[in-house]
Amino acid sequence: MSRIFVVLALFMLLPAPTAAAATQQVHMSGYAYGPGTLTINVGDTVTWTNHDQAPHDAVTTAGPAQFRSPMLNTGQTWSFTFTTPGTYSYYCSIHPDMRGQIVVRQAVQAPTPQQQQQPAQSQRRQTATSAPRTQQTSAVVVPETVEETPVAQQPVVAATPAPPPSPSLDPLLLVAGLVAGVATLCLLLIGSRSAG
Repeated sequence: MSRIFVVLALFMLLPAPTAAAATQQVHMSGYAYGPGTLTINVGDTVTWTNHDQAPHDAVTTAGPAQFRSPMLNTGQTWSFTFTTPGTYSYYCSIHPDMRGQIVVRQAVQAPTPQQQQQPAQSQRRQTATSAPRTQQTSAVVVPETVEETPVAQQPVVAATPAPPPSPSLDPLLLVAGLVAGVATLCLLLIGSRSAG
């Protein structure tokens, strides 16, 4: 029993996982950036690659931070890592009609075990005041108290959800169902007599 508590305690002390940084590609081709608008997360890197015969660059015109690539000839690449969320507009300084946009979102962290456990604890407190007490099954079982009692003495009551309130049935539907049932029964009787 104490091993479960140790494992849970260690699990709760681990840092929350974050999305791994990714590298996204922007192609300079046909005197355009592709994709024209790219959405990424904070910490992601964008790599521009020139596929045109003409040289191109990428220069910010608006955004929370500035970047300016060197002039890229055919086949050359340049990368920039975005550390500040926001919308970055950029263009090619040689071909001003070439425009692009990078939307950088704040990285989303997965909920910590403590955050996941809080709703379960508040639910447990709510059910503790209601009777009868039932034990709910979940992926991680956290006992509220540690007692050294044999397993055979612990009653297990399956949690059954309360049935939803039954909607009132339309009397015409009841009559139609009754007629259909009688008709089916008659057809079965006729079929059994003809088979015999």
